[in-house]
Amino acid sequence: MRVFGMTAVFHRDRRHNVNKRESLWEAYLAKGFSRRNFLKGCVTLTSLMGLSTDNLSKVVEAAEAKPLPVVIWLHGHECTGCDESFIRSGAPLASDLVLNEIALEYSHLLCAGEGEAFEAHLEETIKKYHGEYILAVEGAVPIGEHAYTCMSGGHSFEHTLKHVAEGAKAVIAYGTCATAGGIQAAAPNPTESRGIRSLIGAKPYIAVPGCPPIPEVMTGVVMHVALFGTLPPLDGEGRPRQFYGNRIHDTCYRRPFFDAGMFAERFDDAGAKGGWCLYKLGCRGPETYNSCGNLRWYQGLSYPIQSGAPCIGCSNANFWDQAPFSKRLPEYNGIDVDMVGAGLAVATAVGVAAHAGASLVQKRCHEKQLEKEGKQVHE
Repeated sequence: MRVFGMTAVFHRDRRHNVNKRESLWEAYLAKGFSRRNFLKGCVTLTSLMGLSTDNLSKVVEAAEAKPLPVVIWLHGHECTGCDESFIRSGAPLASDLVLNEIALEYSHLLCAGEGEAFEAHLEETIKKYHGEYILAVEGAVPIGEHAYTCMSGGHSFEHTLKHVAEGAKAVIAYGTCATAGGIQAAAPNPTESRGIRSLIGAKPYIAVPGCPPIPEVMTGVVMHVALFGTLPPLDGEGRPRQFYGNRIHDTCYRRPFFDAGMFAERFDDAGAKGGWCLYKLGCRGPETYNSCGNLRWYQGLSYPIQSGAPCIGCSNANFWDQAPFSKRLPEYNGIDVDMVGAGLAVATAVGVAAHAGASLVQKRCHEKQLEKEGKQVHE
């Protein structure tokens, strides 16, 4: 198996024996790493999974005992952008994750295998690790008479997805294409593409939307399932709360400008150059739940809003149909933002107070709704 141009040498007597697969601790030992290196890695994983340091001992315990998880990664209608995001993970490096922390057995993009032997290996993996492997899915699913538009190994993606999902321990949908259909499902949706959830039965499901998702979020989710054998806390849409619990608007460093009624009107005006709020230029931050403002991209370097581009709401289900992305939302919580900050200082204060109050009410209502939906999902 070749990953990122490097050959991954798997120890068949340990990792691939279903009765004795090595744990993360054993993998560290086999490569000559010290106990200190192992503990540092566990600290990183704890943070990456969005857990407090109080959970470090649990992570260490699981990493010592749990065998490395077998992962099958399927690709449907998509652009491989989620893979491209994943391989840029900085903590841990994607190469470390793939070569040391999971046993990736099948992936069109990350594995060099192909043809009949590769498809035979998929079937062998499904049979050998039935009920144990994690299924990661990237891409939308064209269905019915349009299923032929996405095929591999002589089978439609719809067929392969259902077949592999049947034996999976849990299914992770990576990217907005897998969670909601993405650009393939945008109007007029000629291939009748959709997200995967309705096609995997009652299997435990985790949604990791984004176009693409943040790489560290992708890593954190799969490692949570791998180490603890359970799903992370989810909201009503199946998203991990630790990564999708806040709106972009809540964590945006431009938020004070919104509250003060200071908005950029054009991409090249003084407001834009001064870092003012981009709401009037189409920013979807007030209605988008993601971790861009917290984790950021390129190992914490930046994210679109910091680079001067409004949030386009790429983790929202139907964001492709909300174009043009530069067109502002009509209002925010019933408030016309053109009136915020206009006129006398008193009017500004009233507008900000109204916005703050409405925002708080909306957030609390959203949390209660997600909690209610989450209980229904788990029941």
